[in-house]
Amino acid sequence: MADLHYDVIGTGPVLLIVPGGAGHPMGLGPLTERLAARFTVVTYDPLGLAHGHLGDAFADQRVADWSEGAHRVLEEVVAEGESAYVFGTSAGAIVALDLLARHPGRLRHVIAHEPPCVTLLPDGERLRAELIAQLDGGRPDSVAEVTPFSVFLAHVLRPFTTYRPPTGLPRLTLAAGTDSHGQLLHQTAEFTAEHTGGAFVEFPGGHLGTAEHPGAFADRITQILPA
Repeated sequence: MADLHYDVIGTGPVLLIVPGGAGHPMGLGPLTERLAARFTVVTYDPLGLAHGHLGDAFADQRVADWSEGAHRVLEEVVAEGESAYVFGTSAGAIVALDLLARHPGRLRHVIAHEPPCVTLLPDGERLRAELIAQLDGGRPDSVAEVTPFSVFLAHVLRPFTTYRPPTGLPRLTLAAGTDSHGQLLHQTAEFTAEHTGGAFVEFPGGHLGTAEHPGAFADRITQILPA
């Protein structure tokens, strides 16, 4: 079984953070530091990219593997009989949805920020193909250049964007950025909220609001998940 990679900061109720992309937590420092005043913030790094594994060879990733890894992290950091909050963004939001579907009893509440569950939408397969083509345009020219984004493009983007969460998920909030109005993932977040029965709220910034507005973003999380 693969090793677990995660970092812990702060005190208070456990808040598990699942980053987007290939799970590398780059750029989340200001957000997690702000949240650490109210929560024990556990940042999950599914592939260990920030823990010395960026140069490893990876197969295509499975949502179920990442969510089971997240569950194993919670088993290590949350006391028996207690539960945790979860925040996931982008690909990490898909993991958060799957974690809630598989292990609802361990979770107090989940926020899923702009999950790319685009196949839920009408004409979703076409929209998924367009999204992949758009993002794939940012692939590094050199195949030898290994970055978190290249790992995401090669092994995460395609399998994750086929994910369809179940209906009737409890204790769930879907979120989209105010700057994402009119964009595909704002629409997807709204549609996913309707599909799952979750609430829908807006957060500061756009798809990268965690890095663009970390203070305001952390405050919005705290409003939804009072410690």
